[in-house]
Amino acid sequence: MSDVPRTPDPAGADPRPNAALPPTSIERPSGEVEHPAGSARIPGSRREGYTKLPTGPVGVEPVVVTGPVADDIGRGSEWAPSTDASAVDDTRLAPWALMAAIVALVSSFFVGWGIPIAIVAVVASIMSLRRPVESRAIARWALVLGLCATVYSLGWLVWAGMQFERLG
Repeated sequence: MSDVPRTPDPAGADPRPNAALPPTSIERPSGEVEHPAGSARIPGSRREGYTKLPTGPVGVEPVVVTGPVADDIGRGSEWAPSTDASAVDDTRLAPWALMAAIVALVSSFFVGWGIPIAIVAVVASIMSLRRPVESRAIARWALVLGLCATVYSLGWLVWAGMQFERLG
């Protein structure tokens, strides 16, 4: 910047050469301005007491658990878990997968629209092979028959697509 004062005259001459400028003064801040308590704070440094949100203090009170008392099992409780060791998972998926595979295979001999059932049979047999309580032999049969039904149904659909090309 230059030391030449800015004037509206393009030549740089002041039209009022004897005009006095008002003295420069610095006013005090209003009461709305907060005066820092200490010296300037470095960004990221801790504040004294963490008093401003959202970094306010977090209470460290003990957690009070509400719910049934573990010692009151049998006295007025409506349900209690079974401690009997004979609890067995009776849900079986492999027989259902085998039945779906047989239905899909029989339908795939006549029409190709049995492919959704075949896909369900394949997925269910894979799921039952991954479970330790299922009969692996039944699950394997369901997988093989489901894959055969899928191949036969796809064969029917490909053949039907070729026939429609000849007609159209």
